[in-house]
Amino acid sequence: METDWNTKALEFIEEMTKNAGEVQKMVLADILKQNGETEYLQRFNLDGATDTKTFTSKVPCITYEDIRPEIQRMENGDRSAILTALPVSDFLLSSGTTSGKRKLIPMPEEEWNRRQVLSSLEIPVMNVYVPDLNRGKGLYFYFSWPEIRTPGGQMILTALNKYYRSEHFKNQRRDPYTQYTSPYESVLCTDYVQSMYVQLLCGLYQHKQINRVGTSSASALLRVIKFFKLNWQDLVLDIRVGSLNPKITYEPLRECMARIMKSDPELADFLTIECSGENWEGIIQRIWPNAKYLQTIITGSMIQYAPSLDYYSGGLPIATTKYASSECCFGINLNPISKPEDVSFTFMPNLAYFEFIPQEHHSSKMDIVNSTVTTPDLINLVDVEVGKDYEVVITTHAGLYRYQMGDILRVTGFHNSAPKFKFLRRKGVLLSIEVDKTDEVELQMAMDNASQILQEYNVSLVDYTSHASKKIAPGHYVIYWELSVGDSDKNAQSDEVISRCCQIVENSFSLIYKQYRVHGAIAPLEIRLLKNGTFQDLVELAVSRGASIGQYKVPRCVETGLVLEFLDSRVVSSHFSPCLPSLASEESEE
Repeated sequence: METDWNTKALEFIEEMTKNAGEVQKMVLADILKQNGETEYLQRFNLDGATDTKTFTSKVPCITYEDIRPEIQRMENGDRSAILTALPVSDFLLSSGTTSGKRKLIPMPEEEWNRRQVLSSLEIPVMNVYVPDLNRGKGLYFYFSWPEIRTPGGQMILTALNKYYRSEHFKNQRRDPYTQYTSPYESVLCTDYVQSMYVQLLCGLYQHKQINRVGTSSASALLRVIKFFKLNWQDLVLDIRVGSLNPKITYEPLRECMARIMKSDPELADFLTIECSGENWEGIIQRIWPNAKYLQTIITGSMIQYAPSLDYYSGGLPIATTKYASSECCFGINLNPISKPEDVSFTFMPNLAYFEFIPQEHHSSKMDIVNSTVTTPDLINLVDVEVGKDYEVVITTHAGLYRYQMGDILRVTGFHNSAPKFKFLRRKGVLLSIEVDKTDEVELQMAMDNASQILQEYNVSLVDYTSHASKKIAPGHYVIYWELSVGDSDKNAQSDEVISRCCQIVENSFSLIYKQYRVHGAIAPLEIRLLKNGTFQDLVELAVSRGASIGQYKVPRCVETGLVLEFLDSRVVSSHFSPCLPSLASEESEE
């Protein structure tokens, strides 16, 4: 039966991708047929049409801000068919990565069920590359978020929390491919410290049964490892005596663990040997020797954490299995154990109606002269071209029509007639003082270049964020760095070394940035070194203010407010670029 299930799932992928164009037409027709009488679509006089040509000629492309008034009405309890004909059971809360502002996305229950189709394909695809996943358990760290409701009474959830509370998640434990070590009580516990402690404890008790380890994102998985380093002695003591640490006060957890825990001195001795000392290289394979891969998001800005995960895991493959967001599910990685830099997702044409805005690469002079950009005609899913970059635009059953996601993707190939995309970045500028525009990709590349200097001192960049400071004219870029610096590595924090890093960062930026620096319109770049543990404390701060631990991502740019004040309070030293960036290479190319 298991083999039949895997085979049918793989056959479904082939069927959908072979006829991607026709499937897309049917999906759009189904969306328009379902929602044609909604208040929103009625504005565009579709007159019952469900074809692509009529839809794309009459319905405009939009962003979240364009439909914010409609969504606010729905939040406030208006149950009429505003965006979707389906009753809205919940709102999904986006992480706010693109704009810095969190968004509420209407989520009908029927749409949620549709999304489970993509999730059901993950294990069959993974089983092609890593067989026998039904002969072990997954150590997955799941974290819930406190319950919040809109003024109209609907639940506000992250996409992951919606999944954790679903019947699908509760009942999947009967499936031999989806057996996990974390008890359901630990998943529902909204105190993430207690939840993480118990999930680790269960994973240690069952360490020989675990064949994969994962969580929602690479940064979240590193937080788990750091938590383990700080708390392993307490965990070992619990295992030795067979009772739960009294700091775990959530009663359902205590009741659950009372049924599970037992004294195991042999396991406690093993863990003490492995965890004692400073060497945690390969700790995941040492503690969980049968683990075959890590499962987490390693694309986009998360790719910077790949070396750290490689160190702690002993080189286990890192699988990013699917591409999904609060707004929509997109596709699946048909080669899930590819290297992080090679991850591509095959779009499944049955999930939504997809269009794409080509991303033109203008010259530097064009960028300076032109302040506006006209949007070209949108491209259908099957008509995108390999090697070109696009912003994805979605139309969903849940009431988003020609909605610009802000995700920039590159076409890497096709699987049958369905394209494969690599996630590049979020649309939008992170840093800008004048007409300079530095995006997430450029910033990450600059950090990679500068951190090579740190490697000479056996020091790594723990994490970073940035700020465009305009308090004093001319303004300048500020980069906040936390380094993995011990007492013997103080040379890496010297002004000479960090100033050199400042210079490398500046030379990694665009010609426009460098031109404005040379002409004095932008002041020297500054790197502010932070106390050890600052970014972990930043997580605590975000969670204390209502953020979801499973969804939290370090902001790559901070504008104003409490976070900026917090970072500045943790600065141990400031360093500036000692000289102007070079224009020679760019000018010679012209």
